[in-house]
Amino acid sequence: MRYTFTELGQGLRRNLSMHVAVVLTLFVSLTMVGMGLLLNAQRVTTTEAIGSELEITVWLCRTNDDNPACSSEATNAQKEAILKVVEENPEVSSYRIETKERAFEKVKEQYGADQFDGPNPIITADALPESVWITLKDAKEFEGITSAVAGLDGVSKITDQRELVGKIFRVLDVLKWSSLGVAAALIVTALLLVGNTIRLAAMARRREIGIMRLVGASNFYILLPFLFEALVTAAIGAALTAGSLAAFMHFGVIEGVDQQLAFLEWIGWDDYWSAVFWTSLLAPALTVIPTLVLTRKYLKV
Repeated sequence: MRYTFTELGQGLRRNLSMHVAVVLTLFVSLTMVGMGLLLNAQRVTTTEAIGSELEITVWLCRTNDDNPACSSEATNAQKEAILKVVEENPEVSSYRIETKERAFEKVKEQYGADQFDGPNPIITADALPESVWITLKDAKEFEGITSAVAGLDGVSKITDQRELVGKIFRVLDVLKWSSLGVAAALIVTALLLVGNTIRLAAMARRREIGIMRLVGASNFYILLPFLFEALVTAAIGAALTAGSLAAFMHFGVIEGVDQQLAFLEWIGWDDYWSAVFWTSLLAPALTVIPTLVLTRKYLKV
């Protein structure tokens, strides 16, 4: 191992500029991958919070409803009639019922549970309406279910999620695919840089490798310094990526849009750690696999 670590230090110093180029390329490409993962997580979070482009929301009557047609809270019989119409409509793919309690939990998640503590909270679960979230088979075919439900007793209003979330999702999708597209190009660049680094390192150690083969050194023993170089560059690239994603989460999300656009639910640190996990797995794959493949060619003496 002393020889291996000695060769590792010499190899890193000998091809310092190439290793720096690999690290920086890994850093930028993995950051783009991580951004794509975070944007995809944001799309999922937004869908769970306000629905998708395939959903319409039927809000049921509540006590003191703004709709003058609602004289009282929707009864069980009225709810059953509404659900029967929903189930029998051919435009409906599926549906789910959101209770007052679940709606209240979403409000607390969005604005903070501490806002609703104390003996006289600003709002309670009883003040919120129940709702039926309907998923359509086709986003363009919605008139039938909308007209069928709109005139039923117990229905306060209907919200079409397509106009509400369509623009948000289009922006998120453009950002996500742009990030992943740039990441793909940079990953190819990183693979080429890794290949050039291995070739230069093998040429610089050609005489040493020849001597080691003459004394009976195994392929794995000769390969170890190259593998360690690949792991070091991958570890540095992954660490820089984790730092950049953490900075984005703190300054861009937690202290940025989450403060200015509090009406939307934003990704959290759990999503950050998930992105770090996947980028940390990708980093060594981008350096170790090319090393294993290319050393079969360049280490033959």
